[in-house]
Amino acid sequence: MTRIGHLFAQKTSSILNIYFTAGFPAIEDTVPVMMALEESGVDLIELGMPYSDPIADGPVIQHSNGIALDNGMTINRLFGQLKNFRSVVHVPVILMGYMNPVLQYGFDRFCNDAANLGVDGLIIPDLPEYEFETIYGSILAQHGLDFIFLVTPETSEERLRKLDLLSSGFLYAVSSSSTTGSDKNMDAVSEYLGRLKAMKLRNPVLAGFGIHDRNTFDRVAAQANGGIIGSAFVKALGPLIGAIEHSDETRLKEIVKTFVASIRG
Repeated sequence: MTRIGHLFAQKTSSILNIYFTAGFPAIEDTVPVMMALEESGVDLIELGMPYSDPIADGPVIQHSNGIALDNGMTINRLFGQLKNFRSVVHVPVILMGYMNPVLQYGFDRFCNDAANLGVDGLIIPDLPEYEFETIYGSILAQHGLDFIFLVTPETSEERLRKLDLLSSGFLYAVSSSSTTGSDKNMDAVSEYLGRLKAMKLRNPVLAGFGIHDRNTFDRVAAQANGGIIGSAFVKALGPLIGAIEHSDETRLKEIVKTFVASIRG
């Protein structure tokens, strides 16, 4: 069983997945932020690989991508930072990014290196279903990496069940068709998640996009297995922007601990 599978086997509700961009706010903050998140009680970490055109992300995460790239973050640099990270971070870790830089790195090489480092899975929003089935799914399976597909309220039931069959780890339920960080109608989100719950899907479901505080997290956790928070956390790290290589460790830990406590209550 993978780490992600083990997590959902041990805990079936109120799972908190936090996203942040690697190399943000400062280039060497990646592992310190991960450590602070685990120490603060986060169940799962989604680590964004910065890209110049993050089409699924709103302005806050787009801005963090730009800063991380300006800081000098690359896949090679990230993998160097993640060397031996499993000695200090034990929760499941997912890499989120886009196909272009992964293909430039080499898809098989990328999966091999990520798995050897201790990464548990991938989210690549612009990897099409057909290419996953015919080319890339077998490579991911060969390296023991989970792959998480995104679904929206507009996804048909037929396609949703197909993506549920192809996914492993969990299914990412996007609360609407808009980008990350924008406000959502939580009544509509709850109704949508209730429909997914009634379908008795194969995978657990985590909901994302627009979850930013305890109320919105509790609302989605009532219908799904938990929630994913990205833009609100990245925004919380904003006061640390400006450090040359490392943010102040004490201040970083305080910001992370305060943010997670505001969600957990």
